[in-house]
Amino acid sequence: MSAHNIRQVILSTEDLDASIRFYESLGYTLRFRDGERYAALDGGAVTLALATASDHPLPGSVVVGIKTEDVDTAARAVEAAGGQVVQGPADGAHERRAVVRDSQGNGLVFYSPLPRKP
Repeated sequence: MSAHNIRQVILSTEDLDASIRFYESLGYTLRFRDGERYAALDGGAVTLALATASDHPLPGSVVVGIKTEDVDTAARAVEAAGGQVVQGPADGAHERRAVVRDSQGNGLVFYSPLPRKP
């Protein structure tokens, strides 16, 4: 089993409300929403994420979100394998992440949740 687990597929949207309605009409359930920027729908083992340009790692692209224990090592491995680091490993509000492209230009986000603050 890989140390990297595919946990989400991130789709671009310009209209979060319309996108949520569309996927709910297909039977997906909204898990949570972050304002007008991001929504997560229950896709079973993989979350279906909808993100506007302000919150999407590569706006206009479908991006695979991969949970890993070591974001920095994953980013270095992508480069060593012929991929490209678009945004180097950095801590955000909730996670450490790196936005990369594989050797064929497909978008990936490696992420690891940050420890919760007491």
